[in-house]
Amino acid sequence: MEGMLGQVPSWMEDLAEPASEHSWGLFRDLNLGEDTELSGREKALIGVGVAAAINCPYCIYFHTEEARLSGVTDEELREAVNLAADTKYFSTVLHGNETDLDEFKAETDEIVEYITRQQAPADD
Repeated sequence: MEGMLGQVPSWMEDLAEPASEHSWGLFRDLNLGEDTELSGREKALIGVGVAAAINCPYCIYFHTEEARLSGVTDEELREAVNLAADTKYFSTVLHGNETDLDEFKAETDEIVEYITRQQAPADD
């Protein structure tokens, strides 16, 4: 941990001993790992969006700084936060109105099929 971060953050010391090594492994492999499907930049933007959606000031600060290290602009940070807010907003609407999940999936599938057809090259 010290080799990758330059220190052992004090908050990592608050983890119960049976979980500390496992927790560091998750953090290291998912957030800092290079052998993942997502780039560091993508992971940072996801982190910012999730952090904003769950209202965690610690995570917001960490992932914002992580994103800046990856070259993310302030405009991109704002967009990530707005996308998270949009998702949280519509999730609230869907859950609060008890929207039927099967109907929602069927409509989404129809939308995807429509967009796919619209994007297909025109037949000559």
